Amino acid sequence: MSLHSGYKSPGDCPAIIPVFPLPGALLLPRGQMPLNIFEPRYLAMVDDALRTDRIIGMIQPEADGGGPPMAPRLYRVGCAGRITQYAETGDGRCLISLTGVARFRVESEIAATGYRRCQVSYDGFASDFEPRAGEEAVDRQAVLKALREFVEANDLKVDWAGIEEAPNEALVNALCMMSPFGVREKQAMLEAPDLKTRAEVLVAVTEMELVRGDGSEPTLQ
Repeated sequence: MSLHSGYKSPGDCPAIIPVFPLPGALLLPRGQMPLNIFEPRYLAMVDDALRTDRIIGMIQPEADGGGPPMAPRLYRVGCAGRITQYAETGDGRCLISLTGVARFRVESEIAATGYRRCQVSYDGFASDFEPRAGEEAVDRQAVLKALREFVEANDLKVDWAGIEEAPNEALVNALCMMSPFGVREKQAMLEAPDLKTRAEVLVAVTEMELVRGDGSEPTLQ
């Protein structure tokens, strides 16, 4: 049975979910995100999720800040993930892995003690439930070119054989999730309307980072 056999459309997903605000953390549909949970409120969140539908929403605090330190203002779009791995460490922490289900838009926040919960809508993100949707429109060569240049500029090592074998959706989403870019750039990747646009955002951000890295001034064509 598929891990997500119960999540085939927006109507299958819970309308009220716990959210985990974490800057720089980007979860995308079918992507895998490991998390080290140690704060008491988030340990409680994981316990509650395991007792119900195992869904947790990953979302970023707004880059410009705002709101109290313990409850920063959030971006309106995040991604729901399902706990697909869980382990306790013996020192009060737990290690989990979330598998992305679909993006959501925050409609309102529900007053609660402890961790934060939101009323959300998955409308507008129906394609997230379709594996490999829009792959044929991705400019794979542009993505690979930007990756090679970034790897060379930063003296990194990558598994090129694995990259060459990865389907376009897995390639683009994994590169976006693992990228070292900032909150605004990660949010732009998350909110891209389709896989093609997400790949284009990834390439553009990578190229601008390379320009900054060589001391040149970026130009808009």
